[in-house]
Amino acid sequence: MKEYYETDVLIIGGGIAGSTAALVLAENGINTTLICKGDDFTETNTHKAQGGIAFLSEGEKPKDFINDIIRSGDNINFLDAVEQVVNDSRKLVKDILIDKIKVPFSMNDGRFALAREAAHSKRRVLNVKDMTGKVVQEHFFGYLKKLKNLKIMFNHTAIDLLAFPHHSKNPSRLYKEPETIGAYVLNQRTKRVLRIFSKKVILATGGLSSIYLHSTNPAGAVGNGIAMAYRAGAQLANLEYVQFHPTSLFHKEADSFLISEAVRGEGARLMNRKGEYFMKKYSPLGDLAPRDEVSRSIYEEMIENGDDYVLLDLKSFAKIDIKERFPTIYDRCLQYGIKIDEVPIPVVPAAHYSCGGVLSDLKGSTSLKNLYAIGEVANTGVHGANRLASVSLLEGLVWGVKSAEHISENIYKEDKPYVVDEVPEWKYPYPQEEIDPALVLQDFIMIKHTMWNYSGIIRTVRRLERAKSDMEYLKHRIGKFYQKTEITNGIIDLRDSVQAALLVVNAALHNNVSKGAHFIKSFDDK
Repeated sequence: MKEYYETDVLIIGGGIAGSTAALVLAENGINTTLICKGDDFTETNTHKAQGGIAFLSEGEKPKDFINDIIRSGDNINFLDAVEQVVNDSRKLVKDILIDKIKVPFSMNDGRFALAREAAHSKRRVLNVKDMTGKVVQEHFFGYLKKLKNLKIMFNHTAIDLLAFPHHSKNPSRLYKEPETIGAYVLNQRTKRVLRIFSKKVILATGGLSSIYLHSTNPAGAVGNGIAMAYRAGAQLANLEYVQFHPTSLFHKEADSFLISEAVRGEGARLMNRKGEYFMKKYSPLGDLAPRDEVSRSIYEEMIENGDDYVLLDLKSFAKIDIKERFPTIYDRCLQYGIKIDEVPIPVVPAAHYSCGGVLSDLKGSTSLKNLYAIGEVANTGVHGANRLASVSLLEGLVWGVKSAEHISENIYKEDKPYVVDEVPEWKYPYPQEEIDPALVLQDFIMIKHTMWNYSGIIRTVRRLERAKSDMEYLKHRIGKFYQKTEITNGIIDLRDSVQAALLVVNAALHNNVSKGAHFIKSFDDK
């Protein structure tokens, strides 16, 4: 029996970007398949997003919002992309999130209760208290599952993009333009690999921050889409700009739980363990400086004082009902004996967001024909060297719409881009080695520690060279292991993790200019 499936559009990833594209495509009558490697929609960065979604608020000049994004991005943003995300923000938030899927954003006296976050010059962040992403994701799924032109497949993991000429048995394909025609996809339940063929593929796989020891991302955010796009030959850019969120909860059992930027937006201030509020020492914006500056400031305080964490003091400055405004954070901290309305919160920076990724244009198109990249997996130029808080959900929404509209307008104008019989079925190893979980775990640990220590908040050439050497050796070893063993979700993630890590390290080594989230220091200076 041939193991393949055909669809018009294959979307890989179900966060806000993939969900938005799926909604627009299905409502335009396009036969669409959305795959997610988790059991449901909860294992996405969207679901974990606490703060909210920034948009052009009523009466605000676009220029002010644009300037905030560019200032935070250290002035290397793509202006056209920034203008698109800002100018389309109010309409798309209203049309899709508010009117269509009916997200119940927090209100105050009949008006949106807008929050302010770091590096924003005013309050413009829509929120559902501190669980915005969770609610957005749930409302999307409730809407998507009713759409007749959309097939959603959970527990399906993309292994590699199918691309001509690489996956074609027809030698003449070598002389034609390279193109994407689908993906090899693992059905985790049956342990069989499908060939899913499609006219267009949308990568919406999220970021790569879980290749670091401390990360606010789901465990599966290891750069799958970036690694797949690289292997298929798509152009990548700006991968050195990995943003660290300044404030994740410091507790051995907390798994780097995020303490939202909105907490500082409501007045919280950072202090060291000696009780000194230190941010004014590092930035005139104090605790509302951009994330890269705050993360480095915390790092410097920790090094100077020999501490593993600093403290975030909300209780001394908040003019709000803390439990009402931040119920998720309050309850989670309380699990660990921390009453945030009585004591400061111990926090540490954690890898949070990849500002770089697969290079894509204003429609989400990439350098590889028929391949689109949207959301965190993409580098659209919106974020530059450092993302402004709560712009990620907005970017995913806008590019989800733009890519889906572009596909809807053009998909049936072209000839069928593939011939199923040209593409070989998945080759399973024989004999097949059993997976040794201890080896897999140790390889993951090595990747995470290496990236944290050598390619983290503050980098040096020497550290990066060590990371490159270690990752190249590990990539070779994992590659041999991958070819001989049973294909599983964990093995796929391990292979993609080391590939994504090496891409980040190489990008950092090739850029000796400190900008935004990429801070490189020569230790010739000691």
